[in-house]
Amino acid sequence: MRIAIPTSDGDLDQHFGHCARFALIDVNPATKEITATMEVAAPEHQPGLLPPWLKERNVNVVIAGGMGTRAQTLFQGLSIEVITGAPPEKTLTLVRQYLDGSLVTRPHTCSH
Repeated sequence: MRIAIPTSDGDLDQHFGHCARFALIDVNPATKEITATMEVAAPEHQPGLLPPWLKERNVNVVIAGGMGTRAQTLFQGLSIEVITGAPPEKTLTLVRQYLDGSLVTRPHTCSH
């Protein structure tokens, strides 16, 4: 399983579509062990570009703060799970919370 998180200085970037980088975290789903981490530069912002771009990088789950409904729909069409409303925490903290079921999210406020 590969989890993508938009980042800024190692923390979740609250505006998904305009982040500079993505943390890509590989997880063994059976053991819930993190097996690899990397950061990649995000492409220049273009509406609708990030869902297929992340799919090409074998992402299965996206953890985000705010995200527009169009992006969420595009991810759903690519069978990528999206968690929105995550707090601005360190990326590995968010992944561990997601894996152990303790990730607390709130309604997101991105309206586009």
